[in-house]
Amino acid sequence: MPEHEFAVWAPRPERVRLDVDGTLHPMTRGDDDWWRATVDAPADARYGFVLDDDPKVLPDPRSPRQPDGVHERSQLWRPQADPWTDSGWQGRSVEGAVVYELHVGTFTPGGTFDMVVDKLDHLVGLGVDFVEVMPVNAFGGTHGWGYDGVLWYAVHEPYGGPDGLIRLVDACHARGLGVLIDAVFNHLGPSGNYLPKFGPYLSSGSNPWGESINIGDAGADEVRRYILDCALRWMRDFHADGLRLDAVHALVDTTAIHILEELSAETDALADELGRPLSLIAESDMNDPRLITPREHGGLGMAAQWDDDIHHAIHTAVSGERQGYYGDFGTLETLSETLRHGYFHAGSYSSFRRRRHGRPLDTAAVPATRLLAYTLTHDQVGNRAVGDRPSQNLTTGQLAVKAALALGSPYTAMLFMGEEWASSSPFQFFSSHPEPELARATAEGRKREFAEHGWDADEIPDPQDPETFERSKLQWDEVGVGDHARLLEFYRSLIALRHTEPDMADPWLDHLKIDFDEHARWFVMHRGALAIACNLGADPVDVPVTGDVVLAWDEPTVGVDTTRVGGHSVAILRAA
Repeated sequence: MPEHEFAVWAPRPERVRLDVDGTLHPMTRGDDDWWRATVDAPADARYGFVLDDDPKVLPDPRSPRQPDGVHERSQLWRPQADPWTDSGWQGRSVEGAVVYELHVGTFTPGGTFDMVVDKLDHLVGLGVDFVEVMPVNAFGGTHGWGYDGVLWYAVHEPYGGPDGLIRLVDACHARGLGVLIDAVFNHLGPSGNYLPKFGPYLSSGSNPWGESINIGDAGADEVRRYILDCALRWMRDFHADGLRLDAVHALVDTTAIHILEELSAETDALADELGRPLSLIAESDMNDPRLITPREHGGLGMAAQWDDDIHHAIHTAVSGERQGYYGDFGTLETLSETLRHGYFHAGSYSSFRRRRHGRPLDTAAVPATRLLAYTLTHDQVGNRAVGDRPSQNLTTGQLAVKAALALGSPYTAMLFMGEEWASSSPFQFFSSHPEPELARATAEGRKREFAEHGWDADEIPDPQDPETFERSKLQWDEVGVGDHARLLEFYRSLIALRHTEPDMADPWLDHLKIDFDEHARWFVMHRGALAIACNLGADPVDVPVTGDVVLAWDEPTVGVDTTRVGGHSVAILRAA
């Protein structure tokens, strides 16, 4: 039986013992508050730590595997012998790419990594460049969105565990698809969070999801290292091509070197070591261009950032919705302003926040490809009261217009699973907390939150009801049927246009020209010789562009000076 060194950082307890398959072993505390013990252990040993006189065996904060859930012992894990076949994978930059966000548990009926592999050829045929998986770290229960992770180093076992993730990433690389992993470092979930028993992982502050992570108070150095090592692990050990970093505005860092800058530097060093590009994409609601400004120019060095302003501008202009944070959006002028400048709120007053918000983006220095444009994300569907998609409220033509505005823009583009065929499945908020009190609080809190905004509480799906999870699964039998198939072909053609037309690759917003008529409801985005002419109204309209039709939702009528575009339709023309 081989020897194995076990180690855990635990400054809080006075005594730490190691449990290996039910046998206790003493551990020695170092000056750095790391406890260590070297014992004989099988390669698949179950182990954990006993703190002081509490008999509960706690999982390893850096657990490589949690086969029995987040409340039980960890398990030693090493990849199966030679699992990788991607030695020829050269990687790719995320800038200018098309990203496809999916939730492993609802992407397929079985909800596993291996079942995602079975659908990868669909994504290849669609033309996307990256698969972005919602969080796959270990969290309480069998199913959930994944943002309540408590053991960040382990892979959620019901999805297939760490070996399943390796198979997925390897299969993606074999097909030319990059992989991004959604990583959550701004809070810990409520079920199975034992980290505070070991050390000062949490700060005195809080955010909407719970207590904040300690990245700037006493004891923060090891907590920062915990975050950095976890992030690098996804890219080094699991060959991910980058990370989507959840809600980075909730990472409150008062130190001189922000943790995102530190992570950016270490990611670049790992990319040099591996010989392939690695990308960090920030989710932030701050509209702060410093996130995507290179470190050498005083920024934090993120490769890209989600841009909700673009989503809001497109969605409201097409749908007419105005509630909540959509209140400042909705006009074609707002849509134009947002697409031309990256942010709509760039030091302007936000009625939703009731204060000024954002900072202008230097469009001559920062390419548009550092911002992600999308018409859907898990948030923009799942955080609606009943998790309804635009496909449940808009015409297929309106969905085509939204797709053309996002995929035809100079920005890096992103789709949410099923968007490409107008999936009829909602994406609702679901959880499976095993603790009855937590389960009840989650369900009641969800109903109370939306009831305060005027919804009938009885209409709000119960997150803990297994049917809420089942309803959210994609229905793949829709793909080849009727308007579903027609929209899918339109998406394929749009993405192909992005990849083949040189004018579509221009990343500079200063080169983007937009014309619109607020009253007539037409909107034209010019990409070099290409004109993306959208009719957001229900009636046909004459748009002052002409040329050869490259792609259209409904066949337009091209005249000498104008082109008639049907209601809720779009035509892309090339100037003669």
